Amino acid sequence: MSDKDVIILGTSSQQPTRKRSHGAYLIRWNEEGLLFDPGEGTQRQFIFANIAPTTVTRIFVSHFHGDHCLGLGSMLMRLNLDKVPHPVHCYFPRSGKKNFDALRYGCLYHQTIQIVEHPVTNEGIVEEDHIFKIEAAYLNHSVEAIGWRITEKDKIKFDSEKLKKLGVAGPNVSILEKKGSIQIQDKMIKLEEVSWVKKGESVAVVMDTLFCKNAIEIAKNCKVLICESTYLEEHKELAKEYMHMTAKEAAIIAKEANVELLILTHFSARYQDLSLFKKEAEAIFPNVIAAEDLQRIPFLK
Repeated sequence: MSDKDVIILGTSSQQPTRKRSHGAYLIRWNEEGLLFDPGEGTQRQFIFANIAPTTVTRIFVSHFHGDHCLGLGSMLMRLNLDKVPHPVHCYFPRSGKKNFDALRYGCLYHQTIQIVEHPVTNEGIVEEDHIFKIEAAYLNHSVEAIGWRITEKDKIKFDSEKLKKLGVAGPNVSILEKKGSIQIQDKMIKLEEVSWVKKGESVAVVMDTLFCKNAIEIAKNCKVLICESTYLEEHKELAKEYMHMTAKEAAIIAKEANVELLILTHFSARYQDLSLFKKEAEAIFPNVIAAEDLQRIPFLK
């Protein structure tokens, strides 16, 4: 899996429409598939997107309103049916453990896969391994909801010309990376002489919430921010009543967080013309996409 992109599997909020499925977002990155908030119908959306569900290695649920989680059970059943060899890590608010269990065990099946649960109690780093650092921040919604930040680990990049000039080749490159130095003939070569550190990129996913400081903090300097924008400013009172954001507010978050790309989603069924969301947001933050179902958005080179 060499792709580095965001697959928009659905963009609707509580009520799907003829053209928009319940929300679900797949990030393919560093040989993994990160699935966020799988709403109802997510398994079928994989078929329409021509992507194998077995791509999924981690599933994140921001909160347990139905449009953010009703596809969880069927996705786990599908991965179980396909007998995926890798563990499936699931991240969710600990307060929703009973809901997670209801979705996971809601039907009869013989478990064939390893499901690793990560119920989140505290903000900050949830998990850190050799591939990603995963961070959580509590948002401001009617139930406990989490915003996510995924950061890839820094990577050593080699200068092929310098390696060639100093005679470092084959297995010696790996030895140099592991030990930090290597002696070639009578010369000691240090790692920093032939390489540099590429800082890991970050992606943030902010779903249902009012405009809040944590939404800005979790997205600070991210490459991509996937953000709910349920309403337009003309309906900002509805946004406030139901504890959601407008496209304008999402754009303010993107601007204050200094992200590179803003992807708007989670649109209310009352809207047909999504270009209005883009227009409202880009008046504040120009690099914005109003997501469409089944859209693929590359984000790393």
